[in-house]
Amino acid sequence: MRVLVVGGGGREHALVHSFAQSTLADRIFCAPGNAGTAAIADNIGVGAEDLPALLDFASREQVDLTVVGPEAPLVAGICDLFDEHGLAVFGPNRDAARLEGSKVFAKEVMREGGVTTGEYSRHETFESALAALSPDGPYPLVVKADGLAAGKGVIICHDHAEAKAAVESCFVARDFGAAGDVVIIEEFLAGSEVSLLVLCDGRNAVPLAPAQDYKRIFAGDQGPNTGGMGSYCPVPGFEQKAIDAAMEHVAEPVIAALRKRDVAFRGVLYAGLIATQAGVKVLEFNCRFGDPETQAVLPRLDSDLLELCAAGASGELAGVKAAWKPRECVTVVMASAGYPASSHKGDVISGLAAADAMDDVTVYHAGTAQRNGDVVTAGGRVLAVSALGNGFAAARQRAYEAVRKISFDGAQARPDIAERAVKAAAGELDLFPSGSAG
Repeated sequence: MRVLVVGGGGREHALVHSFAQSTLADRIFCAPGNAGTAAIADNIGVGAEDLPALLDFASREQVDLTVVGPEAPLVAGICDLFDEHGLAVFGPNRDAARLEGSKVFAKEVMREGGVTTGEYSRHETFESALAALSPDGPYPLVVKADGLAAGKGVIICHDHAEAKAAVESCFVARDFGAAGDVVIIEEFLAGSEVSLLVLCDGRNAVPLAPAQDYKRIFAGDQGPNTGGMGSYCPVPGFEQKAIDAAMEHVAEPVIAALRKRDVAFRGVLYAGLIATQAGVKVLEFNCRFGDPETQAVLPRLDSDLLELCAAGASGELAGVKAAWKPRECVTVVMASAGYPASSHKGDVISGLAAADAMDDVTVYHAGTAQRNGDVVTAGGRVLAVSALGNGFAAARQRAYEAVRKISFDGAQARPDIAERAVKAAAGELDLFPSGSAG
């Protein structure tokens, strides 16, 4: 098969890396790719959101399957475009991608499917949102921009002043642009979060192993939100019973609710779940592989990912189950100076070969580029260092050993990724008290 991966981040390097191990793969292209994908695929100089150019390339090169990484081209309708031209593509069409493109739409679909989520109110004006905020609470609460905001449109507010400022950032300061034209104010849900990636073919669904990520920039979940500073897989306490329950009460009802709207969800349904004292609820849906969860999930996958994605694209996932290596994976993200407020580009990265040469370690490139024979930083999140181990303690030790071999000016990495997984696996911490995982 000739395969095209759309995107240029760590998730896309992970996809390319997995596809390169498949006996089905003849040639792999990545648009636009990065310094990591360049070593195992043909990078092409086409941006992930340049849909006409991507269509032209896939048609000209007779690509057998296109797998779309980022959300923006999905929401813009890349899959509709490819379908119209008879090109196989793994990803949701424009209507299905609204699950991520509009938080209000996702809430409506969840209501229709009977899926449990946080209570919310919808607002189209600053005055309406402000009127919904009471000085007396309850707080904390969450203010969310309805549309795509590069992972930054969710604001947790601990008092009335913070809530008012969050609403102003959407409607007045326009910090999130058109994504903030509509705002939802949602109850704050407390508990352990789990990311469950589900492969879908429009009717059938196959869950991948659950993962847990770290969104804050600093240790102890301090500082501003990021795109994700690390992850681990699987999740202690979120076992097969909980996965089955999430499929029965979340993924399958959402797919069915979309089908009633004559919308077939084909691609990856990313369910952001939270196990509260009242049971598992949905925080959000994404419509693609998560990042950095993918970098922690795929090293454990014992099935052929390309075969799974091809089956998803052609509606042939019925009866399929993913197989897993009996090992744990820990992923540590290395970010550039100034991230997440800004990013520093052009810093030379050293030690990549030494880290990559370690057994059971894979260094996934995200914000990297090649310059004069060097690999340099080219974005906020620069690398995702993943390590497999027999137990979380071993995997974590291996991952940080690899991180210490890599250096670039201003490098940031959280020192506490998977600490709670180590404690949970040792019985020292219960991530899901009172059976909250279901």
